[in-house]
Amino acid sequence: QVQLVESGGGSVQAGGSLRLSCAASRWTIRNNCMGWFRQAPGKEREGVAVIISGDGRTHYADSVKGRFTISADTAKNTVYLEMNSLKPEDTAMYYCAAQNGATRYCNAIEMRRYFNYKGQGTQVTVSS
Repeated sequence: QVQLVESGGGSVQAGGSLRLSCAASRWTIRNNCMGWFRQAPGKEREGVAVIISGDGRTHYADSVKGRFTISADTAKNTVYLEMNSLKPEDTAMYYCAAQNGATRYCNAIEMRRYFNYKGQGTQVTVSS
C-alpha cells in the first residue's frame, strides 16, 4: 500500500532550523498535491504548506509564511519542509499528507482535513 515516511524532526531552540523529509512509496508525488499539517496536544490540526510538483505551485499557512519552504524532488519521490526561525508555537507532530490530483482542496487550509494518505508523523519541539 501507499506509504509516506517522515523524518527530520527533533528538538531545537527558538530561532533554529529543521528540515523535514517525506519519502513516498507506491505513490508518485508528481502532479499530485503533497503537503504538511501539524497537530499539538490539545490544539486543532493546522495545515502548514502544500505543493504541486508538476507546476511548482505552493501555498502556506499565514503562521509559517516567510519562515517555512516546501519543495519536492520528483526523482527521489520526496517532499521537504525547510523550517527556519522556529518558534515555540511551532512545536507539534508534523504529518506528511497526499491528495489525489490537484483539486480545490489543495491548499494549506484544507490539507489538514482532505487527504488520501498520511504518514505516521515526526515530532518537532522548539524550546524558548
